[in-house]
Amino acid sequence: MPASPRRPVRGSTTGRPIMAVLDLLGRRWSLRVLWELRDGPLTFRVLQAACDDVSPSVLQQRLKDLRQAGLVDHDGDGYALTAAARALMPTLLALNDWAEDWSKTRA
Repeated sequence: MPASPRRPVRGSTTGRPIMAVLDLLGRRWSLRVLWELRDGPLTFRVLQAACDDVSPSVLQQRLKDLRQAGLVDHDGDGYALTAAARALMPTLLALNDWAEDWSKTRA
């Protein structure tokens, strides 16, 4: 079942929206799929290769979850981020920048 606000998810019986999105993004390969789609649509096979050859069944499940959550869609060019996912991307890019800085302090 896809993560959804106001429904129980891992770590939250209330289904607070932040907990629902963290549950969704914390699933294996979810963030990687979004990250690989940030520059434009990809076909299933190209996306699979970009994700270090994740198994087809896992990728299919992640795409299903992300589609149900309204973050990924499929059109004639392949899988692509929706407007909602594109709105999330600046936050993920900022988190990436923070992680790079953080990693320098941990080295």
